[in-house]
Amino acid sequence: MQRPKDDLDRLKEKLLKHDPSLQVEFDKADQAWDIAFQIHDLRKKAGLTQKQLAELVGTKQSNIARIESADYTSYTLTTLEKVTKALKAKLQIKIVPASDKEVIHLHKIK
Repeated sequence: MQRPKDDLDRLKEKLLKHDPSLQVEFDKADQAWDIAFQIHDLRKKAGLTQKQLAELVGTKQSNIARIESADYTSYTLTTLEKVTKALKAKLQIKIVPASDKEVIHLHKIK
């Protein structure tokens, strides 16, 4: 079941109508949110604090806080592998074909 549209959804639609190339940036933001929330949720379910997870990963608590921040996108594959291993999780990366609409937007951006 889909959630009802809110003001943010309507704003996003309006912005995309005006500038369809923004879809790429919205997609990046969605991915960042997904990663941040998944790591946060897995950490909480494991009963770990950010500091405890940092110790398991071999980093500082501030780095875990950064990774759990929805606007952070500079993590590396190695970092994500370490975090998922410490959380006893599995990292999956999936590459899927872009839809025709997405391909058109990507060509306009270049």
